[in-house]
Amino acid sequence: MVLIWTQFGVKHKNVNVKCKVRVMHRDDSSSSSSSSGESSKSEPEAPCLSIKPAGKDFYKVLGVLSDSNEDDIKKGYRRMALKFHPDKNSDADAGDKFKEIAEAYEILTDPKKRSIYDQYGEEGLKNGSGTSMAGHANAQRKNFQGDAHATFSSFFHSSDHFDIYFGPDVDSDEDLFNPFSRFAFTHVGGYPQNESELRKGRRRLQAVAVVHDLLVTLEEVFHGCTKHIKITRSRLNSDGRSLRSEDKVLNVVVKKGWKAGTKITFPREGDETPNNIPADVTFILRDQKHTQYKRDGSNIVYTAKITLKEALCGCTVEVPTLDNRMMPLPCSDVIKPGAVRRLRGEGLPLAKSPSQRGDLVVEFQVLFPDRIPPQSREIIKHSLAKC
Repeated sequence: MVLIWTQFGVKHKNVNVKCKVRVMHRDDSSSSSSSSGESSKSEPEAPCLSIKPAGKDFYKVLGVLSDSNEDDIKKGYRRMALKFHPDKNSDADAGDKFKEIAEAYEILTDPKKRSIYDQYGEEGLKNGSGTSMAGHANAQRKNFQGDAHATFSSFFHSSDHFDIYFGPDVDSDEDLFNPFSRFAFTHVGGYPQNESELRKGRRRLQAVAVVHDLLVTLEEVFHGCTKHIKITRSRLNSDGRSLRSEDKVLNVVVKKGWKAGTKITFPREGDETPNNIPADVTFILRDQKHTQYKRDGSNIVYTAKITLKEALCGCTVEVPTLDNRMMPLPCSDVIKPGAVRRLRGEGLPLAKSPSQRGDLVVEFQVLFPDRIPPQSREIIKHSLAKC
């Protein structure tokens, strides 16, 4: 008995192919032609199993259908690459899976390579079936297997250079199709040190910022100033591993009216360590203690000390200002301890509108005598009898 089987148009798209199976005995081969009409009627068509070329199913790797368009393939790549990226997935096979995903994306987004793959499968790409492009595709496939991060980096970063910081996981299905919902990108401080780090998609960490207090006088806040601060920091040598100490002067510009607690940051001017982003240097403004004033936002507070006689009988107080003037403040009414008067517009500039200024607040402190002579006491009693 001889089994004859013929297939027609088998492709790698899970299509069931029907074929005819004929059973012939050796001794009736000669009569086969005469009885062909009858045999064709009596021989039923038998469905064959789906036949797929050997090798990887790249559509399955990306979780898409074989008739998916380019947008569907890109969405599938986003989803699977984020799921199996070695920096996010600790499974032992995550790295190999990630390479396979990159390989699938490279093949299926190239029309010529995809056409070869659809007709001949992975073996077609390996053996050069159909066109000489297959050999080129095979070489490209090996390159991406060696460094799948290149596909990941180029896909997510296009022509821009970013440092990558992985953000919190996103649980919603909608965000799985948006790769940027899982990443935060920053240009602060410049670009990565070299392209190899970008291509390999390494996650570069940054050290905690170095923080210094910066003392400023009220006069410096009033006029604005620039402070030259010398810092000592660690920097990498040309070998990229050993460190050296170096001094650098940072010019800290303090603008008019800046409040205590204002932060001035110099990105990446701090200590540097191998494979990490240099630390930032941050200065926090602190008010230096003043001999005459206290600060209250954009206002300054001056304490005027007057005698009991001045408090009761009236007086004129000379109030110094930050720009070295003396402002007369007449007080004709009785001044009680803790009383407050304001000199409008004689305080510090407003940070958001330096042409405007706060107030100079005058708080009165009444100085009482330690003792009063007996004759003076009688006079005061008589004078204050009706008060």
